[in-house]
Amino acid sequence: MADDMEPVEIPVDGVLDLHAFRPGEIKDLIPDYIRLCKEKDIYEIRIIHGKGTGQLRRTVHSILSKNQTVQSFRSAGEDAGGWGATIIELKR
Repeated sequence: MADDMEPVEIPVDGVLDLHAFRPGEIKDLIPDYIRLCKEKDIYEIRIIHGKGTGQLRRTVHSILSKNQTVQSFRSAGEDAGGWGATIIELKR
């Protein structure tokens, strides 16, 4: 039944919360979101992946390390989610 749902439009504001997505969607979602942020001149992105077992964080970091638009990425500070979120700096 979930496949019958209309796609949800997410705001492109520099914060992407992955809690609403299935792990299989992440591989395409992150590069698409990065592209949309660049189109809106957003060069710092925060991806919220949660702490959990760390598997989703490792997947996110793997995707980011292969993306040529990404300048750098790091775990967020404690005020922005700690290791449950990743801060990305995009190339200008």
